Amino acid sequence: MIRTNSVTLTTLPIAIAYRRKAPSGGAALVIVRSDASQPGIATISKTSGKPIVAANTPAELYPEEAFEEALALTAGMPYHKQGRPSAPAQQESVDTEPPVQADEEEVVAEEVEVVIDSDEYQKLLAAYTNKNGKLSYDLMNKEMIQFAHRSDLVARMVAAGESEDAILTYVVGTKFRNATGNKELTDEQVAAMAELIDEVSPRGAFKELRRSIRTMLGKAKTS
Repeated sequence: MIRTNSVTLTTLPIAIAYRRKAPSGGAALVIVRSDASQPGIATISKTSGKPIVAANTPAELYPEEAFEEALALTAGMPYHKQGRPSAPAQQESVDTEPPVQADEEEVVAEEVEVVIDSDEYQKLLAAYTNKNGKLSYDLMNKEMIQFAHRSDLVARMVAAGESEDAILTYVVGTKFRNATGNKELTDEQVAAMAELIDEVSPRGAFKELRRSIRTMLGKAKTS
């Protein structure tokens, strides 16, 4: 399954959308129109998973439903590699007010960064994509929980009373390195990929894995 890092919108046919890393952490949605110099920007709420449109994003150019569509279409996609891409060519004139010039905050917003090589991230997504072409947190958690219960090293970590976070880091790191085929991924790169996956799941992408590890640790204490 090929995943690009930008999408076209049906709610706003003269625009494209992509995700970037928000300066304050987490993810942001960027929509670029072909007839405006100012992009539309929204962060993604970690609690509700809904887009929070920036106060200086013109509602008449970037309606809320466009961000809702962008949120759905870009779920699980890697952050955009370059600066602001070009929107589709405008097919017919659109009556809008003169474009608003981007301020300093929006210029910074355009300087998007890549947290991990997109080819590797796409391999990771492919490993946990279900038959319907959707990123499946259930599938990901199931495989990681099975690995945790089979792993001798995890068993030793549990017996030694290692922290929940330390065990989760080992399990996630091992599975990510296997899925991408890159055994040289650093813990920082693994954490960046985990953040990308986690921000599209408000309930927490590794919630079930955490619960399983917590249960294993609890049983070890009482045995």
